[in-house]
Parts: sequence; structure tokens; C-alpha cells
Amino acid sequence: MRFRDRAEAGRELAGLLAGLCEREGLSDPLVLALPRGGIAVAEPVARALGAPLDVLVVRKIGAPHHEEFAVGALAADDPPLFHTDTLGMLGLTEESMAPVVERERRELHRREQHYRGDRPRPDPAGRTVIVIDDGLATGATARAALRHVRRRAPAHLVLAVPVGAPDSLDSIAGEADTVVCPHRPAGFAAVGQWYEDFEQLTDAQVVAALNAQH
Repeated sequence: MRFRDRAEAGRELAGLLAGLCEREGLSDPLVLALPRGGIAVAEPVARALGAPLDVLVVRKIGAPHHEEFAVGALAADDPPLFHTDTLGMLGLTEESMAPVVERERRELHRREQHYRGDRPRPDPAGRTVIVIDDGLATGATARAALRHVRRRAPAHLVLAVPVGAPDSLDSIAGEADTVVCPHRPAGFAAVGQWYEDFEQLTDAQVVAALNAQH
């Protein structure tokens, strides 16, 4: 199983999510994409559901000198969400990570401002909120995103990804009311291996997708 591109993956999710909303009587949906990759998956979903589309900017917190090695994640103005076992294994503390957290929070706010401009963050309270990314590897950023939304009292919280690592999906299941993931391959190594076209999206493409909604 490989998707041609993120749009094809989004169309498959759209059908599944439309069916879920109808079966469960879920109303007033709000689609929140994790940029950049999640926005291209979320566009067909928002169209199919007739739902507004916005972004939820989440930043990975990388280990010092090894930024690709995630030790946590950050969403909006929430406290950082750390993998405490990983911090301990690397001899790090939450206090020692404060400069990294501050740098990532500045970048998070910069991207939010660039993507959304003067538009306020959407209010998820009392709504069906669908958080979408192009795949789930470790689940670090998705967990931070779901906890951020949960604090804001949605009526029903859904995580929807086209493909994900089975262990990560199992570990994150309790963070959402419903997890929709049609493909859970045992041989999962990285999200990109399940797409023929996994080209990085640009900030301009994210802005264009959001502007098309408003």
C-alpha cells in the first residue's frame, strides 16, 4: 500500500470521516491540520465535510546537538510535553531544555503568525474537532496537539491519519475519542515510505490553502 500523494490519502480519509460523523451523529466539525504536510491531507476532508479548515502548529523539541532526535513537543502556549524516559536516558532535564523550548516556541509563534495572519485561533469548545496529519511515526507532535485541543473542551476529538506505526497508534489511542487510521503496516519505518510523492510543502502552500477557506 502506497498513496500517490497526500491529496489521495486525504480523499480516503474523507470518506471514512464522513461515514463516522454520520454513524455517530457528530456535528459542527472543525478540521485542524498539523502543518506543513497535514494541510494537503486535510483539504479534501474539510471539503467533504463542509467544515472549516485551520492549522494547529506543533513543534518537535529536539535534543541539543541532535535536533532530529525528539525528546518532546510543544503546542501553542501550552507547557512542553516531554518524554521523561528519553530525557533521563540522555542525561537531560526539563530545566536544561528551557533554551530549546524557548527557541521552538518563538518559531511556533512565527509560523502561526505567517500562516494565519490576524485571524484568531478557532475555538474548539463544543465542536467535533478532527486533528489531521499525513502520518503518525512516534506520535510526539500528535500527542501534544491532542492534549492542546482536549484542554479546550471539544464535544468529540478525532485523530485522523492515513498511515501510522501500530505501536504509536496504540499508545496514543487514549488521547482522542476516536482514532481513524486505515493503514497500520507492521513494517512501518517512516511516514514518507508510504507515499510515492512526499515532497515537502512550502509555507506559501499552507497559506494558500488557508486563504482559500476564508
